[in-house]
Amino acid sequence: MLLQNKTAIVYGAAGPVGAAVASAFAREGARVVLVGRTQQTLAKVADQIRDAGGNAGTAVVDVTDRAAMQAHADEVAATGGIDIAFNGTSNDDVQGIPLLEMDFTDFTRPVSKAIAAHFTIATVTARHMTSRGGVILAMGGGREAIPNLGGSHVAWSALAGLCRQLASELGSRGIRVAWLLSPGSPGPGDPDPGDPPAVTMLLGRRPSYADVANAAVFAASDWAATMTATEINLTGGAVID
Repeated sequence: MLLQNKTAIVYGAAGPVGAAVASAFAREGARVVLVGRTQQTLAKVADQIRDAGGNAGTAVVDVTDRAAMQAHADEVAATGGIDIAFNGTSNDDVQGIPLLEMDFTDFTRPVSKAIAAHFTIATVTARHMTSRGGVILAMGGGREAIPNLGGSHVAWSALAGLCRQLASELGSRGIRVAWLLSPGSPGPGDPDPGDPPAVTMLLGRRPSYADVANAAVFAASDWAATMTATEINLTGGAVID
């Protein structure tokens, strides 16, 4: 198991990506703490993980409440430390409206939320990783040019910049930081296939939830021990580096 004896906190764990990542972490041996805003949906994911033989707990915490986030991280750290933090929270973006017609508040909301959430997640957990090392992962969107996405592209670019800055300051403490680049909704065959791809993908499909989760497992594991300050491209060829 790639994450045996690790403790992972998954923020936004009730969503489809967070749930898939949490399940994959548990499958690979991690003790998983599921964080979100609704206990009922968190409990459902936790029950599924336990039914599969995994170790999962839940906590209702608002990522915009720094004091509550710090208190929760302190509590988790006191019962086994923190090795992995995964940010799967949403940005509450507004899409489908051209920028020329969009209210500035709607444009900036996903940017401010993405930065505030990940800054809080990273800093409250990193404080408990400095003596043992750790991994901080975020979920970002693609860099392909798609109209009418509002502030989403700006939010993803800002998140990437924050991750690079965190990596530059935390690397000497043994903490790695990376972000998963995805083009959006999963592809055919998943519970929620989403809309058809809006851009050309060399592989002809979006990543599935399982694809994202498996990439997160790799990035969080010792197999990626020298991977930091980088994005993991899961766009199926929509973004070519």
